[in-house]
Amino acid sequence: MIKTIIFDFGNVFINLDIEGAIKHTFETFKIDAFSEEMLAFNSLYEQGLISTEEFIAFYTENFPDISTEDLTFTWNFMLKDFPKHRLEFLQQLKNDSKYKLILLSNTNQLHIDWVKENIAFYETFKNCFDAFYLSHEIYLRKPDRAIFEFVLKENNLSAKNCLFIDDNEANCKTAKLLGIETWHIDPETQDVSNLFKIKSTLF
Repeated sequence: MIKTIIFDFGNVFINLDIEGAIKHTFETFKIDAFSEEMLAFNSLYEQGLISTEEFIAFYTENFPDISTEDLTFTWNFMLKDFPKHRLEFLQQLKNDSKYKLILLSNTNQLHIDWVKENIAFYETFKNCFDAFYLSHEIYLRKPDRAIFEFVLKENNLSAKNCLFIDDNEANCKTAKLLGIETWHIDPETQDVSNLFKIKSTLF
């Protein structure tokens, strides 16, 4: 029986344009692929192991023709709208009080700053959760096993009683290895608000 629902943020609640963001980045930086060093710095930033200042400094040193403003715009390009009906679905879940609700997101300070500035109901959204974990604040990131073990331990949860919802297959695969039920959501064709229709057998 599912007692806890663990949600990803991007492409579950807030819409992302990952392909568009990659295309925009390549055009802005005049590159055709991310270097291993870029990927490593992005990962370190997402895990909170380097500061925003260090992250920006890395890119301004390597791409001196691009301003800090353009760098920030490019980094946040993937972030799009947050449909209100998803917040209403979450609020109903909270009001029903049937499940423990947890957010587990790979993100970073620049993205969260953008969300706070552009999503008027961010604090309302955040307050719907019993626990709210952002990768850069807990120094762990998906799909590493350690982040799931951390959430289970911190909240005294049994994996078999948890459902994890994420648009990333690798993240779902790690959760499944730990015995957590998963929904690898397809943001193109599925919506989290239809959870109880799509995953009715779990409830």
